[in-house]
Parts: sequence; structure tokens; C-alpha cells
Amino acid sequence: MPDYGHDLLFGSFLTPDASDPAAVIGLAQVADEVGLDLVTVQDHPYQARFLDAWTLLTAIATSTVHVSVALNVANLPLRPPAVLARSHAALDRITGGRVELGLGGGAFWDAIQANGGPRRTPGETVRSVEEAVAITRALWDVDGGPARVRGEVYDVHGAHAGPAPAHDMAIWIGAVGPRMQRVIGRVADGWLPSMAYLGPDKLPEANERIDEAALAAGRAPSDVRRLYNIAGRMTAGPAGAGRGLLQGPPAVWAEQLADLALGQGTSAFVLASDDADTIRRFAAEVAPAVREQVEAERLTGASDRADESEDAETARGPTTLRRQGDGAFTVVPTPDDGTRRSSVRVWDESTRPTAPAAPEGHEYTDHENADGRHLVDVHDHLRAELTQVEDLIAQVERGAIGVGAARSHINTMTMRQNSWTLGTYCESYCRLVTTHHTIEDRSMFPALRRADPGLGPVVDRLEEEHRAIHDVLEGVDQALVAMVGEDDRTAGLRRLRAAVDLMSDTLLSHLAYEERELVEPLARLGFA
Repeated sequence: MPDYGHDLLFGSFLTPDASDPAAVIGLAQVADEVGLDLVTVQDHPYQARFLDAWTLLTAIATSTVHVSVALNVANLPLRPPAVLARSHAALDRITGGRVELGLGGGAFWDAIQANGGPRRTPGETVRSVEEAVAITRALWDVDGGPARVRGEVYDVHGAHAGPAPAHDMAIWIGAVGPRMQRVIGRVADGWLPSMAYLGPDKLPEANERIDEAALAAGRAPSDVRRLYNIAGRMTAGPAGAGRGLLQGPPAVWAEQLADLALGQGTSAFVLASDDADTIRRFAAEVAPAVREQVEAERLTGASDRADESEDAETARGPTTLRRQGDGAFTVVPTPDDGTRRSSVRVWDESTRPTAPAAPEGHEYTDHENADGRHLVDVHDHLRAELTQVEDLIAQVERGAIGVGAARSHINTMTMRQNSWTLGTYCESYCRLVTTHHTIEDRSMFPALRRADPGLGPVVDRLEEEHRAIHDVLEGVDQALVAMVGEDDRTAGLRRLRAAVDLMSDTLLSHLAYEERELVEPLARLGFA
């Protein structure tokens, strides 16, 4: 099956154990702190040993900062779709867009019926899910008038629409049967099966069924994200020490999950574990390695396809060689709009050196343009993290979170854990190249100096700015620490805001300068 090209997500799948609610919420906070994308909880409303999943999810959502939350998956027979639609929209608005809707047709019918729910046939179950999706979308469409879905299982007619979610909330359906998979292809945003019920060997057939249903409904197969609840045993040891699927050290897990991402199109892996250390290792050791391998394969595959295309064109004759944009350099550096929030200036921008002009007549291949674009992509990630930091500080100012939580989250970000910009770029890209081309991993700056000595002054200046940015980041951290013991909260918040404003100014200025001077040389000169 194809790689559908979705960004990768990594999450946790928690047991709503009623005997220790604080421990469950604590595990969700661990997932949030270590940088996972998603926290989910299983929903079995008839299970007396479990906390009510929706109540728990609400507590988790309000006890975390960054992570998205979802039921895995909502028990539709005991949760009417109109109530699900409105409760999810409400929590999404409360959390600023951190909720997704996981939906399931139900199972364990004796228990459902014992709690006052219906006992549905397989056909009724399939219809109930498709009708529930239609009802949910109608109630979220606040501009579409009253919701009217008169189905065989549900009859909603004239219900007032609203509230709308804060973001374009996804509807993920958990199912293993062929008929439900066709429903997913027709109407859902994602498919969320569990490895325990549907092994990897069953994914190709199911994916094909979903793809066919999507195409028949006028949709693209990539409109449906493929998620997967996974479980295994994470051990210590060398990469070759694994025995079986997800049985071994993190390197084995990463290789196997990357294979699922590239071979089966799975783009979200949700780990069923109630062990904090396993969750931490999954986030710190498995998730980054999977992302790295998938990114490398996608980049290499795109380059290979471009090379094959060029080879085919060359075979027809030298005058028909096709290059992106007829050999033009197509990457646009992100400009500096000149906005400055702080009166402090860490450096004099007027003294920045410029790179030598690109040689005339150079024709840029698709591969070279991709090399240059990768730096912009890395920077866009850092810009997104800056937005997160600003949002965290705004939450501190509103009193929504404490300074300790903000500091903890900032410390998990790329901007605090990796070398700055080109260092991050080299760490990311060079390791990818090493993985797939078995070349020596090299430092980016020395490589550029060797390739073009004229770039030396620019590289020297960038290194100086990297050190300055480190000091600016330390200033944000110091402001957060100082607020803990600050008697005058207003003064503490003012110093914190000043530190964040200075960080925003220096970061955005530096990223724009680096792209302006180095995106083109990186594309043309490469990394060797």
C-alpha cells in the first residue's frame, strides 16, 4: 500500500482505572511533557472498574497544555451522536482546538444492554456509525441551518446546530469489519483499528477496501488518515535484539513502525501502555527515529523519482531534459517583515555579511530545490514552536497554567534541545543522508566553507548569532524561574513578556537572515 503522505503522530492509549484517577491523569501529563501528540482513553461505560471516559478526558484536557485528546473510541450505543457532537465541540473550544472525535459502533452487547443501551445487529451497527457521522457534521455546521438526518437508527430533525469546534475536528472510526471499513472510506477522516484485533498482515486488504470506497465517493484515499493502536514490550539491547513485532529495543520498534508508515500508510501510532517509563522511551527514542526514517525515505524516494524522470527525458535527447521551473531556483526564503517587539537589540543587523552571488547559468534540479527547501521546513518547525511558547506565556498571564508547566513544556522543544537552525538542519538532514546513502555525517558549516570560501564571513556571523540566541533563551528560562518566588506578579509577568518578545525578535530575524544567505548555496553545493 502507498504512503499517504500524512504527518506522523505519536500518542498514548490509557486505561481509565478508577482505583487511581490521579495516576491516570499523571500519565497523560507525562505524555504531554515528553512531546507526544495525542492522549487517548478507552471508553467502556459499562465497566464498573473504569472511570467514565468522557469525564476523565475532560480532566486530562484541562490538566495538559499541548497534547490533543480523544476517546479511543466513543461507545456510540451509550453516547447519542448529538450529545457526542456537542460535548466534543465544547471541549475543543475550551482547550483551543485540542480534541478529536474517535467513534465506535460498539461491542460487548450484553453489557451495553444491561446498562440500558440497545442491542444492535451488525447491519444496524454499521448504519448507526454512518448516520452518527452525518449528524455530527450537521450539528457542527453552524451556517447550515437546523440539523436534519432521518436515518434508520437515528432521527434528528430540526436540531439547532452548534457550537462549532474550535478547529476542523477529525472523526476517526475504530472498526475491523469490511462493511465498516467501507463507511470509513466514504465519510470518515481517519481509521483507528487496534493491532490486537487486526494485525499488520490484515492492513493491506483493509486499506484497499477503504481506498476503493473513498474513490467511489469522490474522495482521495489520502483523505483518510490511518491510525493504529499498538502494544508491545520495549527492552534494552542492540538493534538486532528484537524477536517479533514490537518486541525489542527502541531501534527495532522504530524500524518496524517506519515500515508500517511507508508500506501501509499508517501515520499515527498510539501506544497502549500505563507505564510512565515506557511512554517516555516511546516519545524520546522511538518517535524521533521513526520520523527520521520516514522523512529520509520520502525525501530519497522523491529524489529517485525526479532522477528517473530526468533520466527518461535525457534518453529522448539532451534538448528535452526537464528540470523544475526549467532549471530555475524555486525555493523562496521567508522574508523578515521588520516587526520588532523589544527595544533591546542583541546584534546590529546592518553589519551582517552577505553570501557571494550565485553563478550564472546554473540549472537547479528537483533534488537541489528539495535540499534548499528542507532548511525552510526546519525553520518553519522552529517558528511553529515559537508560536507555542508565546501561547504558553499567554496562558501563564491568564493564570490558566503555572510557570512550572510552561517551563517544563518549553524544555522539551527543539529550540531548547538541539543546536540552533543549521545545527538542527545538519543533525536532521545529514543523519537522513547517512541512513540512506551511507556517507559520513559532517558538520554543515565546515562543509560550506570548503565548498565556497566566500561563505566564510556569513558562516562566522551565523555562529555568533547562534551563541547569542542561546543566551536569549536562557533569559526566558531565568524569567520563568524568577516568577516562582516573585511577590509582585505583575512585575514578574512584565519581565517574562519582555524576555519572550526579545526571543521572538532575535529568532525570526536570524531565521530570515540564514535563509536569505544560505538556502541557495545549500541547494547548489550540497553537503559533501
